[in-house]
Amino acid sequence: MDVDTMIDGLLEREGGYVNNPADKGGPTCFGITEAVARANGYMGAMRQLPQAEAAAIYRQLYWLRPRLDEVAKRAPRVAAELFDTGVNMGPAVAITFLQRALTALNRNGADYPDLVPDGRIGGQSLHALDAFLAARGATGGETVLMRALEALQGERYLRLAERRPANEAFLYGWLANRIGDR
Repeated sequence: MDVDTMIDGLLEREGGYVNNPADKGGPTCFGITEAVARANGYMGAMRQLPQAEAAAIYRQLYWLRPRLDEVAKRAPRVAAELFDTGVNMGPAVAITFLQRALTALNRNGADYPDLVPDGRIGGQSLHALDAFLAARGATGGETVLMRALEALQGERYLRLAERRPANEAFLYGWLANRIGDR
């Protein structure tokens, strides 16, 4: 799956304008918060955010800047999962999940060194991903890594709902639409 297809699917899932009072992000359109839109130069009414502008923000901030294009060359399903998680939780959170999972799966450093979970894709993270896939197999390894990423994501959603009761309004949708096959 290419990034344009992922972005199209994301825009469809996120829908148009929403301003739910329980959402700390405030007004959103196509899943882009007002703060993110403003930080990226959009000054119009959120209700009228052009879909093409939302797509450009997703491509730049949630795919290219965090270097998920580099992850996609190695593990496309993992890159797609990180993209979706990053859109919902922030790219640094998604990448930290990857770094934590890779470290936990490195057989006490036998396959590759532990990673510092800094939320950035760099040479060490890419090397660890390459080494993990070489040690565990591209298909099977990617499947297990996907399970680890989704477990971390699901746990975070539950924690968000526990810490802020208003988030319970979103928990069912997060689990239904962000975990597992979409």
